[in-house]
Amino acid sequence: MSARTETAAAGTGASKPGPARGRAAATKSEGRGVQSIELGARLLAALADEAEPLMLKDLAQLAGVAPAQAHAYLVSYRKIGLVDQDAETGRYRLGRFALDVGVARMRMSDPMRLASTAAIELSERTALNVALVVWGSFGPTVVQVQESGAQLNMNTRPGVVYSMTGTSSGQVFHAFLPEKVVKDALRAEKHDAKEDRRVGEERFVSKKDLERIRALGYAAIDKPPVPGISAISAPVFDHAGQMAMAITIIGQDHYLLPRAEAEFIPALLEATRELSAELGYAPAG
Repeated sequence: MSARTETAAAGTGASKPGPARGRAAATKSEGRGVQSIELGARLLAALADEAEPLMLKDLAQLAGVAPAQAHAYLVSYRKIGLVDQDAETGRYRLGRFALDVGVARMRMSDPMRLASTAAIELSERTALNVALVVWGSFGPTVVQVQESGAQLNMNTRPGVVYSMTGTSSGQVFHAFLPEKVVKDALRAEKHDAKEDRRVGEERFVSKKDLERIRALGYAAIDKPPVPGISAISAPVFDHAGQMAMAITIIGQDHYLLPRAEAEFIPALLEATRELSAELGYAPAG
């Protein structure tokens, strides 16, 4: 089969306490803290929980603060890159610095260390570039790229966000994430398409396509963002049986495609199975 894909760069009344307040609240005080920081964290938590751009009044309501107070925090957060504001709609979203912090936190966690080791070993075994992709605030987000040493015309790097439909990594998330999460993400992707924030052009993915990905355990697409460069992606599952991340192998067509079925796909699936087992995943049956 043809296996091609991603490699270019890109990119709601205050009385009702939402999930953001619970997330930001401390379970037990260990000493005197900075109350303003704790209050401001509610705004960031609300943006993370909603995973979509919000108007000031809606964001303030979710965080349980007055709009004027929320605005003061957001002005400062914009200055340091924790949030961005759309110039046309005025809606707020998490910014680049927030993404950097999130990526750093993920790298410090045990699952990410295990995944990093798996990526290194897979790259050494196949001589392909290997990307670790997780579900971030904006969709499938690259957190690590293990380069093989081959010179590829690509600039996939940590922080890049993949299209849910136009890349193999995105299609894996499309196939294995809960339906509501996918629908919300696809709606956000349509909005971002005007600003070219993601790698991969939006395309139609049928139910048959998704069923095939689930049956095979991996995704590979035709017409990649960068001609001549192909990618194949497979999911990693956690102890709860939920998709934790994707591992994606990337290489030049003339090297990857002829050996994909016999060598590279089996190696990729072996790596994702082993990492899933390390994370506590037990397949049904």
